[in-house]
Amino acid sequence: MQSFRTELELVNHSGKALVEKDIIDLDKKIREFRDGKINDEKFRSLRLARGVYGQRQQGVQMIRIKLPFGKISTKQLLRIADISDEYSNGNLHLTTRQDIQIHHVSLDRTPELWAKLEQDDITLREACGNTVRNITASAEAGIDPNEPFDVSPYAHALFSYFLRKPFGQELGRKIKIAFSNNDKDTAVTYIHDIGFIPKLNEAGERGFKILIGGGLGAQPFLAQTAHEFLPENQLVPFVEATIRVFDRHGERVSRHKARIKYLIHKIGVTEFLKLVDEEQKAVLNKTYLIDLNAVKFSIPVNSVKKEEAVVSNRLEYDNWVSTNTFEQKQSGFYGVYIKVLLGNISSATARKLVKIINAYASSEDVRLTINQGILLKFVTKDALPYLFNELSKLKLATPGFDSVADITACPGTDTCNLAISNSTNITVELERVIYAEFPDLIHNHDIKIKISGCMNSCGQHGLAHIGFHGSSFKVGTNVVPALQVLLGGGTLGDGKGRIAEKVIKVASKRGPDVLRTLFNDFEKNAKAGEYFHSYYDKQGKDYFYQLLKPLGDNSTLKETDYFDWGSDEKFATAIGVGECAGVIIDLVSTLFFEAEEKLAWSAEAFDNGQFGDSIYYTYASFISGAKALLLDKQVHVNTHHTLIADFDKHFVETELIKLQTSFKELVLQINKNEPSKEFAETYFAESQSFLNQVKTFRETKVLESK
Repeated sequence: MQSFRTELELVNHSGKALVEKDIIDLDKKIREFRDGKINDEKFRSLRLARGVYGQRQQGVQMIRIKLPFGKISTKQLLRIADISDEYSNGNLHLTTRQDIQIHHVSLDRTPELWAKLEQDDITLREACGNTVRNITASAEAGIDPNEPFDVSPYAHALFSYFLRKPFGQELGRKIKIAFSNNDKDTAVTYIHDIGFIPKLNEAGERGFKILIGGGLGAQPFLAQTAHEFLPENQLVPFVEATIRVFDRHGERVSRHKARIKYLIHKIGVTEFLKLVDEEQKAVLNKTYLIDLNAVKFSIPVNSVKKEEAVVSNRLEYDNWVSTNTFEQKQSGFYGVYIKVLLGNISSATARKLVKIINAYASSEDVRLTINQGILLKFVTKDALPYLFNELSKLKLATPGFDSVADITACPGTDTCNLAISNSTNITVELERVIYAEFPDLIHNHDIKIKISGCMNSCGQHGLAHIGFHGSSFKVGTNVVPALQVLLGGGTLGDGKGRIAEKVIKVASKRGPDVLRTLFNDFEKNAKAGEYFHSYYDKQGKDYFYQLLKPLGDNSTLKETDYFDWGSDEKFATAIGVGECAGVIIDLVSTLFFEAEEKLAWSAEAFDNGQFGDSIYYTYASFISGAKALLLDKQVHVNTHHTLIADFDKHFVETELIKLQTSFKELVLQINKNEPSKEFAETYFAESQSFLNQVKTFRETKVLESK
């Protein structure tokens, strides 16, 4: 505890009062949870919003470190390596959302860990839970010769603006946002809740094509176009209005139907955008100027010797230069990709890598990529052979970045509660097959292979040309670890993409033979220069089903097929409770407590001059108070919108609760008024009066029942 307080003093000394409050609140809530004062479901929701995620292994947590658009400095990377050694197992896991995760952390030590991270401006806030998740972006942003402009400042602006915003804390589900830096759509905006692609209009003004309603998971949806061109100063107002509409109208009971994609599918994109327009009056800023200098970089001074470097393997070096480097738009400099197997890098290797980066690349602006790799910036041509030699010593100079041989995979059954079968050990085996048997494919960037441990697509199998997700099937009394094979997905560009189709399920141990069969068939029958997409469309899904059908024949299973990759025990499914979305709290007393707490936050925000935030906390108090009475009456609702209507029906129209207007008119003043001081004050007083009345009603009812 002394160490925790010391770290807090350091954070507080740097003037981060909000951060200090977050950390102290987490520490307090952990102790209340340990003392039985907070139920498990409520505590789960709270810790998820602070980046603390339950693991498959009992008693330990996964900590997700939020790195906006994947940007990290070498100083921050050193800090995370030290944290992993002190609190975890010395491994850093790079994710498809440009975060870093560390595993096997004691819950009680998470506040202390967070305080230490914040000393180098690293946050856990809203890395998990029903919040605005880490905002991703093309790693090449800022140095890509093909980009209209650098999207990094825009991603940074959205991250900064929406962090801790009250309307983004307790959503029905998470919000995922991505920025691609050109029309190639390398950030795959088409599978995000909100996606941005940079555009210049005829006058040369900056703006973005806006995509909404995309998502993968068990039921994938392609995003739809909201705007072909939205001026840059409208980005923040549009996103705020979108989130507020989702908060009010989105599903809140069935977590499998609670993403924006389902709401848009239900009411249509036109109606959804109409609600967004209606919400504009209530947003905090009608326009928002982006600080284009917020993301700074400096060109490093490389410590390159005058004599020419000698590379030990010229062929491997040439392959590495061909597949892992590109010329930046800044003349004389190169971007260099580092392929990281499974996205796992040890803390010891990370420290050695930091020394190499400091010597040959930009130490201020390293980017994590969405395929679990690393991008170094501002490497001179003369430095490339030196860099290759140094990376080779760490086994980080493997050629084939983002090629067929660079397979994306989630942690699967290694740590995840929802995973069904292994996704990591099989990835190692599949990459081995490609490098050993199909070495020319390291130059092929047109086919992407992705693997998830379950259907939820954390490994993004749904957008892969060749995708796999963990599964199982029974043969007699035995359970066989399996892979669902999906084909034909991928990125088309400019916000368009394809969702992979399920073709066949095979035993996991037959995964390598699936690849061999597909590659041999493609090599034999595809026309010269033909892309996999066109070949798949030409042949059709049934062709590939028949091609792979012999591998799905369960009558020919071997004894080894009953063992998952990396396991010496016969397979058995063991799926836990997922935490990708927080659990809804349905206890009446807890709801009243939340209503009071939100009014207190509203008053605090008002005193700090944050009138927009104050208004939204007041709105949240209305909702919690009304939900408490509806729940007590056994009326279950799945959106704020239906909650408001049902409260009128069951309590106002029956005059059990007496209001001067309908509850709908009272509550929905929130999007009929500007976020002014006067409205914030009036709205707060009305909510306080409402809460007092519903609490008195509840207390009277309890007394009468005794």
